Amino acid sequence: MRYVVFDLETQNYFSDVGGNDPVGLDISVACFYDSETDKYTALTVDELNAAWPIIEHADALVGYNSNHFDIPLLNKYYPGDLRSIKSIDILESIKDSLGRRLRLDSVAEATVGAKKSADGLQAVRWWREGRVDEVKKYCTQDVKVTKKVFDYALLHGHVKFKDGSRKREIPLDISGWTTKNDSGMTHALPF
Repeated sequence: MRYVVFDLETQNYFSDVGGNDPVGLDISVACFYDSETDKYTALTVDELNAAWPIIEHADALVGYNSNHFDIPLLNKYYPGDLRSIKSIDILESIKDSLGRRLRLDSVAEATVGAKKSADGLQAVRWWREGRVDEVKKYCTQDVKVTKKVFDYALLHGHVKFKDGSRKREIPLDISGWTTKNDSGMTHALPF
């Protein structure tokens, strides 16, 4: 199965758009990892057209909080409908098992010893300061961390988090993660 791990950064905050609907935000940078090519591609909003061939060839999109945040926001820019591509949202799987949400940093540190390099609020500040390379680097690091957590979960069927001073395992239902779905996509884009 060919999968794409991805993450988005934004140009603005929810407070700037007067609500908490991700579609109200604007993308600054997006990063994509393609399992077939083993490459990371970080793009600014003006370069997003280069992402469509990567997405169109994916059997699944993998993210962390991607069903609630990244897919609706990216769908605003995509000329098709990303909801027709299989989605694996690691946070959603964690919430289904644990009953609550956990930050990526918390899960990644306990599971694979990886950390995010900053946070989304800092990425907005960098974007506004014109530090585009910093935003790309941060977004790429988020995708690398998400990929490590995804790979671990696929191999072990669980992830971990720190609960006080001890680590706890969160069993995940990964049974459908590697199954190819017939997405019914027409792949009408010209590639």
